[in-house]
Amino acid sequence: MSRNNDPIKLGIVGVGKIVRDQHLPALAKDQAYRLVAAASRHGKVEDIPNFPTIEAMLDAVPELEAVSLCMPPQFRYDAARTALEAKKHVFLEKPPGATVSEVEDLKALAAANGVSLFASWHSRYAPAVEAARAFLGSTQISSAAINWKEDVRRWHPNQDWIWAPGGFGVFDPGINALSIATHILPAMFITSAILDFPENRAAPIAAHIAFRTSNGLPVTMELDWRQTGPQSWDILAETDKGAMVLSGGGSKLAVDRRVVHDEPEAEYPMLYKRFAEIVRAGVSDVDLAPLQHVADAFMLGKRNVVEAFFD
Repeated sequence: MSRNNDPIKLGIVGVGKIVRDQHLPALAKDQAYRLVAAASRHGKVEDIPNFPTIEAMLDAVPELEAVSLCMPPQFRYDAARTALEAKKHVFLEKPPGATVSEVEDLKALAAANGVSLFASWHSRYAPAVEAARAFLGSTQISSAAINWKEDVRRWHPNQDWIWAPGGFGVFDPGINALSIATHILPAMFITSAILDFPENRAAPIAAHIAFRTSNGLPVTMELDWRQTGPQSWDILAETDKGAMVLSGGGSKLAVDRRVVHDEPEAEYPMLYKRFAEIVRAGVSDVDLAPLQHVADAFMLGKRNVVEAFFD
């Protein structure tokens, strides 16, 4: 295993759009890692060995110390279990698994094998999130609202897995909102939900959710995958110190329309920085709250069938 500041030998599994757009650029600039292998059914990474499966990669590259798992969530558990049983540290793309119980089992397996497991809620690392958390922590909140609306055609072109059972549908981006909300707002619980399912899909395209916080404050959440034009990734809160708007997916913070924090996005570099920290420290970082809220929405939600949708 790597010692001190030696680069962590990393393999990446599932070479798709998110890997090319975010993981590879972040890793290329991070001296804490050396990307030594990749495994994917279809994609490849240039200048390193590529394999069709994680099993083949682990067999051929035994010096691997960690793996980053970026395949769809329906297939992540088996790959994570294989890596953890081989005593490799594991980075889980969001959402960390198809079910809460899967990830709970992976947490126990990581502990049993003495390796680190990381649930990488990337939106939680957006640049204005900590400033929003600090602001809300200094106020009395009277209500909050989450509005997360985007165009699935733009962000998930031709990705059928997101519409399959376990593919999360609109909760694939919606869980990003929940990863921020569970970090900056008081503990909250779903009281009702309506999930809009296209008549030709097995996952929802929109959701309308009501929460209450642990001290009884109302929080609403509107998710929609049919947004055209400007995309909306906003969390709003009414407080005794003014109206807060955390916009741009967590990149900009304004209070009473005055911008108080605005920095360039650097979520994935921050994720890999955090992963290196927990690997060096020999601990895990697995917060299940965002995934639990999705599970609760499906459990409590009323199914509403809407017109067919074609991506």
